[in-house]
Amino acid sequence: MDGTSNLALRYEHDEAHAYAPLGEPWLPPESPMEMPRQSFGADAPKLAKAPVTSPANIGARRFMLFAASWLLTALIAATPLQLYMRDGFTPLEGVALVLFVVLVSAVSTWFCSAVAGFWVLKNRREDIFDFPAIVPAPRVKTALLMPLYNEDPAATLGRLAKIERSLSLLGVAHWFDLFVLSDTTNEAIAAQERVQFSALRARSRCATYYRRRPKNIERKAGNISDWTTRWGGAYEHMIILDADSVMSGETVVKLVDAMERHPGMGLLQTTPVIIGAETLYARAQQFSVRMFGKVASAGLAWWTGAESSYWGHNAIVRVKAFAACSGLPVLPGKKPFGGHILSHDVVEAALLRRGGWAVHVTPVLDGSTEETPPSMIEFMKRDRRWAQGNLQHLGLLFAPGLHPISRLQLFFGMLCYLVSPIWLLSLIVGLGIQAQITLTMPDYWRLLAPVKYDPIIWASLLTVVMLIGPKILGLALTLSRPEESAKFGGRLAILKSAAFETAYSAVMAPVMMVGHSRIVFEVLMGRDAGWSTQTRDGETLSYKDAFRAHRWEINTGLLFASMLILAPQLTLWFAPIILPLIASPFIAVATSRKDLGAWAGRLGLLVTPEEVTERSEALGAQIHQLFPVVDDRRAPVMDLDLPETSVFWPNLIATQRRAVPASATVH
Repeated sequence: MDGTSNLALRYEHDEAHAYAPLGEPWLPPESPMEMPRQSFGADAPKLAKAPVTSPANIGARRFMLFAASWLLTALIAATPLQLYMRDGFTPLEGVALVLFVVLVSAVSTWFCSAVAGFWVLKNRREDIFDFPAIVPAPRVKTALLMPLYNEDPAATLGRLAKIERSLSLLGVAHWFDLFVLSDTTNEAIAAQERVQFSALRARSRCATYYRRRPKNIERKAGNISDWTTRWGGAYEHMIILDADSVMSGETVVKLVDAMERHPGMGLLQTTPVIIGAETLYARAQQFSVRMFGKVASAGLAWWTGAESSYWGHNAIVRVKAFAACSGLPVLPGKKPFGGHILSHDVVEAALLRRGGWAVHVTPVLDGSTEETPPSMIEFMKRDRRWAQGNLQHLGLLFAPGLHPISRLQLFFGMLCYLVSPIWLLSLIVGLGIQAQITLTMPDYWRLLAPVKYDPIIWASLLTVVMLIGPKILGLALTLSRPEESAKFGGRLAILKSAAFETAYSAVMAPVMMVGHSRIVFEVLMGRDAGWSTQTRDGETLSYKDAFRAHRWEINTGLLFASMLILAPQLTLWFAPIILPLIASPFIAVATSRKDLGAWAGRLGLLVTPEEVTERSEALGAQIHQLFPVVDDRRAPVMDLDLPETSVFWPNLIATQRRAVPASATVH
């Protein structure tokens, strides 16, 4: 079947599909591949045998994780169960206990996974791939794909230019082709894309191409599959980026090397850290991911093995495996649950594993970065799309041929959003239980009514554990490594930042609980999220927008406050929940301010290694201007535009100052 007929097969459900003539001079000759849509029906293929990269003791790992989480769940749930059984269950108590067990089992699993990650990192057993310090140059061509949808062309292509420059410094640019895959619908933005692309292409040492589709069919998944069917045959691997992604040349080359050394691996996902945060909200996210995220990803990699996760970007994928196994079907029914698969990444990973290809996460590679929305409102807009996509997976949980761990990944993706309404319902039910107790007492005793040991108290304590437990593990790991502590500005700076971020997270937790509960409710009511462009560099929110966006949070806080009239003895317990909910518009405005983000940085709060490196280099540049040093060995480097790259990868720059020729091995 030729490439044209294959494309017609793939898009037969959309007669309006056509390719844009714009940008055709900037495209290579096509090298078509077939990418058949996979089946989730009775004719679906069976699960292939375990890949060779699956750890030999993976069964024991999973047994330990789930046994520990179930034991922890049983121990925590035993107390409310015994207390309820004393006087017999009321209907409300039965509901409260069920909600509580579901909530605590999810949190116990995530906590035990973080404990496993801490153990892995503490004992330096981070990875099965043993990335070498000296990596041979690639032997096959790899494509770097950056899909765009109405993004800022200068910013996005500037990030791609950083990757190109890093690969050029390593002398391996000729092994990598860059593709800008535009799904932009705004003609003015598309025109700027072509201007910025022309400038990038003129100075790029990588072969650089641009393609624009007039219709963003199937969104990002359709964009990638379109590239696969048209040009995928010319490449062994593809590295998929987001519009806010940046990856160092070292990381890119190590990913390619790992894929070449492990031919049974279909996908290798890096663990991106957040950079470029300016607002207080974004800085808190940036610090949290940088300080605590590695523990979570190491735990995930430890127990998922070759059935691990894919987050849709900053990952390398074997093209032939992706084409053969990951063509997404169109789900039956109407939106939001039917139609094109929105959260495609975890489904594509599950299909790869069904086809016998390994899917791994690596927690050890640095130099993989992304950005985060600048405000709480923008974050929730993005989560609205993700929540709909994850809840859509409900119909795929029992699809034929999927590995049990792949099903669990789909379930956990849903649970990430369902936890919030479960927590909210447990609080409401618990308040109802306390109100029943209080109403049986005389008015003058109500303030002294005993607080029954029900899921209200347990849910509150659980929230603290949920927020602090994995954070303490990540903090302890960093403090135990002097060289890593120094990257964050020292132990005192780390402790101040961790205390600030933990307090901030505690304030944000009830706000996020209600926000996600609203999202889940809207999805279940059939409201489609659509696909709007993500805001990456926002202005300070207005109070008008903040009050409009947080109506649910305010009303929920007032509801809880009114219910406390019937259970005033719970005022102390509910104050940390009610006050942030009522104040949520003010919190949203304050955390969206860049000046408060800068203020936190000046105080040494929420500082990350990238910022420490940037400040050190800025100070070094000032000293060099005052006291210039002549060094002929640095001459080849001084002619290159290094600052943008050296902010993120000082080790890479140190390597390049040795003037590695194109034919040499890559360090």
